[in-house]
Amino acid sequence: MVAFLRLALRRVAMMPVMILGIALLVFVVLQFSPADPALNALGEGASPEAREAFAEANGLNDPLPIRYFDFLGQLLHFDLGMTVPPSQPVIDRITAAFPLTLQLTILGLVIAVVLAVVGGVLGAMYRDRWPDQLFRILSMAGVAVPSFWLGVLLIQQFALNTRIFPTGGYTNPADSFSGWLTTMALPAVSLAVPVAASLARLVRTSMVAELDRDYVRTAQGNGLPVFLVIRSVLRNALVTPLTVLGVKVGYLLSGAVVIEAIFDLPGMGKLILEGVTGGDVALVQGTVLTIAIAFLVVNVIVDLLYLLVNPRIRTV
Repeated sequence: MVAFLRLALRRVAMMPVMILGIALLVFVVLQFSPADPALNALGEGASPEAREAFAEANGLNDPLPIRYFDFLGQLLHFDLGMTVPPSQPVIDRITAAFPLTLQLTILGLVIAVVLAVVGGVLGAMYRDRWPDQLFRILSMAGVAVPSFWLGVLLIQQFALNTRIFPTGGYTNPADSFSGWLTTMALPAVSLAVPVAASLARLVRTSMVAELDRDYVRTAQGNGLPVFLVIRSVLRNALVTPLTVLGVKVGYLLSGAVVIEAIFDLPGMGKLILEGVTGGDVALVQGTVLTIAIAFLVVNVIVDLLYLLVNPRIRTV
């Protein structure tokens, strides 16, 4: 336990350094944006004198390092700037949109993990038989299918043809949980299928390797119930898939941006598209930074889970 806490504290202690690096990367990249903050704030008819006065008042003429440190100071106070007129605090827009993206990501992750574990275990247990062959075909198809294309197919089949689900929109779970589940089902499945297919192949490979170990044959020879053997094998087999789970969550977060646009969900994807099309650098900067930090936090959590399921690494 002491070793686990030491490694966990080491992971957490690195987070501020990585957040500074993320903030620097996002800030520098967006400085090359062709959008003119002064023109966006004052309007197309603003005179050069007014634009220059706006730039001077907001520090846009300062050297890049000074602007970066000013940005960090604002970031420490949770100030991400203002959107283009009509002006609103960027942090307020993100606070309203991020919960939806988080809900979609978590729901997609739950579906992906369940499908991956079930498919991978069944494929390993029926190795080289028809269930395993079917699993391989489905997993390869799932990996090859883009989530946005799958989303369009799901809308065509289950929203337009059968009308089981709506084509888009969002219902707050506080208002109606069933309505929320109905509106989130198709977007979550669209996100989950490619991730589930990729993880399932890893689970199946890890399960096959574990099933061939001596301790499994010993347990089976001693008459241990099958479900207990599978539980022990699965615990060891999940170590490898956990190493890539953080990356998959990043895929879900980034994929949610496109899926939200397809299903008309008012999440972070809508904010990014709004910022890009409107030339709103502050809005794009805030949303991208928030998603990047969320990705970082998720990876730290996955690292901690990896430490829990793999005691051998605690001695590293």
